Parts: sequence; structure tokens; C-alpha cells
Amino acid sequence: MDYTDLYIDGEWRKGASDERFDVLNPATEKVIASVASAEIADADAALDAAESAMKDWAARTPRARSEVLRRAWELMTARLDHFAHLITLENGKAGTDAKGEAAYAAEFFRWFAEEAVRADGLLMHAPASGARIMVQHKPAGLAVLVTPWNYPAAMGTRKIAPALAAGCAVIIKPASETPLTMLALMPLLEEAGVPKGLVNVLPSKRTGALVDHMLHDPRVRVVSFTGSTGVGRKLLHSAADQVLKPAMELGGNAPLLVFEDADLDIAVEGAMLAKMRNLGEACTAANRFYVHADVAEAFTAKFTAAMSALKVGDGTDPTVDVGPLVNADTRDKVAAFVADAVAKGAKIECGGTTPEGTGFFYPPTVMSNVSEDAECVHDEIFGPVAAIQTFTDQEDAIRRANDTEYGLVAYVFSADMKRALQVCERLDYGMVGLNRGLVSDPAAPFGGTKQSGLGREGGHEGMLEFMETQYISASW
Repeated sequence: MDYTDLYIDGEWRKGASDERFDVLNPATEKVIASVASAEIADADAALDAAESAMKDWAARTPRARSEVLRRAWELMTARLDHFAHLITLENGKAGTDAKGEAAYAAEFFRWFAEEAVRADGLLMHAPASGARIMVQHKPAGLAVLVTPWNYPAAMGTRKIAPALAAGCAVIIKPASETPLTMLALMPLLEEAGVPKGLVNVLPSKRTGALVDHMLHDPRVRVVSFTGSTGVGRKLLHSAADQVLKPAMELGGNAPLLVFEDADLDIAVEGAMLAKMRNLGEACTAANRFYVHADVAEAFTAKFTAAMSALKVGDGTDPTVDVGPLVNADTRDKVAAFVADAVAKGAKIECGGTTPEGTGFFYPPTVMSNVSEDAECVHDEIFGPVAAIQTFTDQEDAIRRANDTEYGLVAYVFSADMKRALQVCERLDYGMVGLNRGLVSDPAAPFGGTKQSGLGREGGHEGMLEFMETQYISASW
């Protein structure tokens, strides 16, 4: 079956207007599917279905919900190649990267299958009154989930799994660039035992109006969004009208610090992960490289060699390391960052030129001698470009690393663990990768500070975003 319609109440529907939009393969620029575009009437139908389905689901035992999630993990794990191929087709990322995302996405079902039975409460005596204080966590209510295009599978499962574990029903609005992976997940969830109406998917070209309408429906109690800080601010304004529980995973401008005592092989390996995972189209991607002057030349040479060795091409080719960016606007923005930095004195070590031909490709690029005035130092690059600067003073490095409105993730490389941990604690970021370039893990609380968002995804905290805390004062 071709899963390209809306998914509402366990059924595939054309949509109220019969309008559709095309999904492109960013490597070939060819249309790979035409997908139904949801309207307000479709959102209302999904809300009705979710409200009805949640009554039974919330009443189920935590173990019963857990078993369904566990089954979803088993089914998705058995079909990783299928989901990886679909991710590559609509997102463009190379096959190995896509399979890594599929495995990561599946793992959220297993993790929250285990967390579903651990919504611990509290029973104690009130110190003054002697009353019993009883605290429990309850499902918060219907949740609207808005997901981005950079991780078509993982950004959905990272929200769906904790919501279902908590006892909530959900309506998902996937990015219009990459709706196919999320739609393809729905038959798997049916097979796993997810009841009709509990999970609904509404792809749409009218995201703003559709989501705003749902956030103003009194039945909705949670909004979870992953995307840009600008869009997140708008959603927070809408969420304020209904005083919704918001979970916002927003933009980043990650610094990567390499100290003079770092093992450069480990630093380069970590930098490659931090920069090139998902082609740099990730809020966790290393954006600003601060390298101690004593090792800057050696680090730049090793890092440039590693970046230059990557093969660029269609992600369906198993020999390709780097696929295309998701669309022309993203590619052109990345190219503009590079042009601006070069105009302000940066030196191109490798890459730096948009290739001719079909596809939204941009080569892995390393720039040294990047000015503090360069736009790429202050904005999220979201592409395969590394901007290297140097430092000689630790205090200056920490100050420059913190000098941004964002606070999602930072990376530190040093062999001196005492110094490294002291630096980590002074970095104003929700997450820090210490001598490693990968911080994402379903078991860890993913999220940032400042303009990088509110709340956490993953870990035990991820499920609590979809729960309300109830306190009962009792005497007996």
C-alpha cells in the first residue's frame, strides 16, 4: 500500500480539500510522492479520534502500555533497512547515516517501554500537619507533536514513545519535506497493538494555521516541537493562550573546544561525528571550532584530510559518505555563509564550492582563520561547514563559547580530566560532549538552555513532559 494520505483514527484519508503536495528526492530533484495536505477539518477529526482513544489507553496498566512499545521496537528493529531507505529518499542522507537514524529512532520505543512502568510517586507524612502527602503522575492529555525534516524517523519516535508511555494520545505534524517516513511508521504501530485514534499523522503545507488551530483547542494539553528558535517562539505564544505544557527543542550554535593537551586523533574523530552526523543538518552539529593555537595547525591538517576523504553523492549509493542537503534554500544558505566568511578573511582548507548539476549538494568544507564577525559564527550553519578559530587563554575560550543566545550542546576535548570537567561545568549548555562527538542517547535527558528550548526529551524526564503531577493531602 502507498502510505501518502492522512492517517486519522486508524484510517487513511484523502483530506478535506483533496489537496496534495509533492515530496522531492534532494539527490535527484525528482518527485517521489504526492502527499495529502491536511486542513482544519482534518485536524478536528484527528482531535476527536485522539480524545476518544485516550480514554481507554490512559486507563490501561503501565505494563500493558509498555508491552505495546516493546513490540514496536522489535518490529522497527526488524525493518531498519526499509526505514533507512525511505529516510535517504526523502531526506537525502547517506545510507549508513540513515540506518543509524532508524536504529536510534527504534531505540526510543524500547527505552520508553521500560520507563512506562517507572512513573514513581511519593508517600510521606507532612512534617507540620501530620497529613499524608501522596504524589502521583498522571497523563497530561492530548499532545500535538511538530517534527522537523532533518530526522524524519527519530524526531517522531522521540516524542511518540514517551507520550504513549505516559498514557497520552498524539497528533503529529511532520515536516512537509519529509512526511513519508512518519506515515510509513503507522502500519507498524498498528501491528504493535497501538489502538486506532491514539496516533494520528497530519502532513500539510499549511503548518502554521493547522498547528495554531490545534493549540487553541481546549482538549490539547501538551505541545512538543523540534525546530528553529524563531518558530518555537511563535508556538510558545500560541501555547500561552491555553497555558499548554510546552516541550521545545530549538536551535543550536555548538562550540567545539580543542585544548593543547587533547589527543588529536580522538579530537578529529569526535569533530567528524559532531560536524558531519546528518551532514551537519542537526541542532547538535558543531558550528564554531575553537582550537588552541599550539595545536591548531596539526588539528586543522588532520581534520581537513578526514573531511576531504568523504565521498559526496546520492545516498542510495552504498559507497557514498555524504548525501545532498535537504533543499535548495538550505544549500544556498550554507554557500552564503562560506562566501561571507571568505570575504572577511577566512581561508578555505577544503570544499567551499557549490558543485554543478542536479541535486542539492554541498561538499564537506573546512575554513580556518575565520573572523569573529563572520555570520557563520553567530548563526546556525546547518550544513557540512566547519569554521575554525584559535585561542590561547582558557577563560577567553569559555567566554567565546558562551557568547551566543543558544545553549543546546558544546564539545570539549582535553586529556586533563580535572580541567575538562571544570570547563564543562562553566559552559552554559544543556549538554556537553567530553572527548566524544555524539551526545544523543534515548537514556539521556536531551535539551538545552537559553534560546535552545524548554524541557527535555529522552531519559526519565522525557516521559514526565507528557504527565501532570497530582498531590493528594489525606488523613486516615
